[in-house]
Amino acid sequence: MGKIVSQDELIQVAARERRGGRRVVFTNGCFDLLHPGHVRCLAEARALGDLLVVAVNSDRSVRGNKGPDRPLVAEQDRAEVLAGLASVDYVTIFDEPTPRELIARVLPNILVKGADWALEHVAGREEVEAAGGRVVSIPLAPGYSTTKIVERIRDQYYRDGGAATASKRDPHNPS
Repeated sequence: MGKIVSQDELIQVAARERRGGRRVVFTNGCFDLLHPGHVRCLAEARALGDLLVVAVNSDRSVRGNKGPDRPLVAEQDRAEVLAGLASVDYVTIFDEPTPRELIARVLPNILVKGADWALEHVAGREEVEAAGGRVVSIPLAPGYSTTKIVERIRDQYYRDGGAATASKRDPHNPS
């Protein structure tokens, strides 16, 4: 079994690890363009327990939450990039708008979200707390936002002439 697992495999791994006395930490997100803010948050989340599992929104879920222009990176590619991080133990993909059902089945010891989420709005909070777990809010690294990165790219693209300029460029000679 690699780091990218099905939801059923993740549920089995989490149950086995909890039985062994290990603390399972769960977080989720789109992770559309991985940036230092994500990496720092994931490292902090991993430090809270013995095993970090990351649930990634599927392409369909991202479109539903972020709009028709997202995601920029396909779900399997996003999962692979996350699985390449030393702080991440397992990655799974979920198709629903929120991972509430998955969290209820995994029942992590610790559920982590960025501080941009009010605790009362964190999907799965009630289930985790009812099972004796806790929810932790991690401060965001200032200056990092996928949405802002996308906006900067689009602004630069249109400022430089957009598609008309891009179509005149030789794709084999980017200079």
